[in-house]
Amino acid sequence: MKRTRTKRRGGLARTAERLVWLATGLAQSGCRAEDRYWENLLAEAIDTLLEEGDEDTLNDALDHLYGIDLRAYDELADYVESRAETAAATSPQHDILLVAAPVLAWSRYQIPATPISQAVLANLRVHLQAHVLAEGVKLGLADFLFSPDQLPQGYCATARFAADLGRAALAGKDLSIDTEGMPETAHFLSDTRYLLGAIAVPRGKALFRWQEPDGTREQSLTQWRAQGGACLAPLLPGCALEVVLPEAYFAASRQADRASRPYAVRASVAFLGTALDTPAVRLRAVVAPFYDRDLEEYRIGFTVQGSDRVVHGVVWPLLGPEDENSDCVAEIEAVLRECGVTDIVNLEHRFPLEYCDDCGVPMYPSPDGEVVHAEMPEEQAEHVPRHLH
Repeated sequence: MKRTRTKRRGGLARTAERLVWLATGLAQSGCRAEDRYWENLLAEAIDTLLEEGDEDTLNDALDHLYGIDLRAYDELADYVESRAETAAATSPQHDILLVAAPVLAWSRYQIPATPISQAVLANLRVHLQAHVLAEGVKLGLADFLFSPDQLPQGYCATARFAADLGRAALAGKDLSIDTEGMPETAHFLSDTRYLLGAIAVPRGKALFRWQEPDGTREQSLTQWRAQGGACLAPLLPGCALEVVLPEAYFAASRQADRASRPYAVRASVAFLGTALDTPAVRLRAVVAPFYDRDLEEYRIGFTVQGSDRVVHGVVWPLLGPEDENSDCVAEIEAVLRECGVTDIVNLEHRFPLEYCDDCGVPMYPSPDGEVVHAEMPEEQAEHVPRHLH
């Protein structure tokens, strides 16, 4: 997945140098015919590395380009992602694509990451094929609702997972997930869960409903929210949830990351309203930028009217190309006002990325410009998740 990268020192291995050369050639191409030449060579080179499990070479080439040529970096990142999620070698006669259906959820209790029964999978399959996928698409679903920590880690692991699910899709079956040794899921107030699947069609055919003449993304999302959300709700008891449009794995993951930022703010205001019996109009939000070497994120500290004590906090990370020049503060303010919070304090000086030494959670800005631990009143603290998004 595209992310901010740290440039590494040292020379590149020959294989990484070739990736850099191919991506640079594609970035500088002046016509579609030349594009196809570079694209074919790049796809072949990436497929070989994915099959060999050579994650380091892929990352070395990406890190190198991130520091010297962002256009070539974008070309390489797009191709690495697309080859990892398409399981190209699984069936030469088919286009196969790993897809994700993210679900945003918040709860005062543990948000489950859980196996999915065959009955629920069958219902999800019906609604995905009716509202999201093109006619005739074969679908295979994983029988587990994943937390972010449980997703395939890295491009090579993603490619292997896509191939396994792709074979299940071609056979018209679902994929049973071995949960033994699966990472534990951290306890957050708001978080994302992922339904994963693979789709297969004869090469060149439509994959999604919005590729058909009478379909649109908006229609698919509206119908999926109504039907898919109803199927997913029993898997997340005690949670408020919002579904994200299912699509290609990396694109869906990025969209979930972007949607999770305002969702976490809305969830926090709703949570404080119930936990402290405090309406949004009595909350104050303190927004401040937090830096490592560059701006990494904004943090929002919440206080209750009449007190400077920070009772809760939310992290708003920068995504993709966002930087100091992006208008994130205006976006944060708009979400807060939409939630009913009108007392908003913007702190403009640079804060360091500080975390609690004892529990590791982020520290949040207070109205007087200090960085503090968010602490709920004692009578509510025992019912609050330890880690807060």
